[in-house]
Amino acid sequence: MPASTAESSWQGERGIVLRAGDLSATFLPDVGMTGVSLEYRGREHLAVPGGAAALEGGATGGLPLLAPWANRLASWHYTAAGIDVDLDGLDLDTDDNGLPIHGLLVGQSGWSVGHHAGEGNEARLTASIDVDAGAFPFPHRIELSVEASDQALTVDTTVVPTARRPVPVAFGWHPYLQLPNGSRAEWTLELPARRHLALDGRGIPTGAEEPEPAEAAAIGGRTFDDLYALGRDRRLGLRADDGSGIELRSDAAYPFAQVWVPAGRDFAALEPMTAPTNSLATGCAPLVEPGEAYTARFTLTFT
Repeated sequence: MPASTAESSWQGERGIVLRAGDLSATFLPDVGMTGVSLEYRGREHLAVPGGAAALEGGATGGLPLLAPWANRLASWHYTAAGIDVDLDGLDLDTDDNGLPIHGLLVGQSGWSVGHHAGEGNEARLTASIDVDAGAFPFPHRIELSVEASDQALTVDTTVVPTARRPVPVAFGWHPYLQLPNGSRAEWTLELPARRHLALDGRGIPTGAEEPEPAEAAAIGGRTFDDLYALGRDRRLGLRADDGSGIELRSDAAYPFAQVWVPAGRDFAALEPMTAPTNSLATGCAPLVEPGEAYTARFTLTFT
């Protein structure tokens, strides 16, 4: 059957479904352009805790874009690209420590769908949103290109400055992944050789780091909320005992990844990031200059 796209409804929200071979992917343009379903061979591989209502309330779930920054900032003030930004009094999502987290776009409307269609064996979707806010006064446009093929979903995210000011790049994605076979404790977590960046009690990098070799081991009773600097191998994965699994592969524009495996849940998050946590404040976020663009790609492959 040729690849196709179609408008649909997911828990009462407008959705766009991409179908290609054994893969079906659903995104919600009016709820942060969040991916809410990734079915491979008829079995769901995304977890959406709380469903559409939670997403609309600003919670993360499914496959959300975290932008303009991923994870948390260390304070309510930062200086980036020579601009002082005061977040006090702004309505931002916060973590358990009261720190601003996950940027401005989670669950938000305002996305414009440019094109969606099946082309041969691939289904494609493009969308964009303009960002210029007090919490991130660096005007830019985010352009998404999503492509579904028989076994893979590829997402390109591009930041394009729309003013004369350079734009710090600190976005990431937060896939809530699950395998339909076996319990989470039985899943194998596959990690490449990497540098483990130490975090303080608030989840902010301390500056310390330690190299760790590649590993593939059952999750068991372990939990994670860990930040890694990746090397040339940027593949992370989950695998069940029957050989089924998910591999996340990112390009060099995603040199960092967060792994979140919280206690008592039935998912594991493998999060590609363009910069480490708190990079807006530390000045280590890359800058994209006016007239240029920054594109980062990741692919989820299903077996």
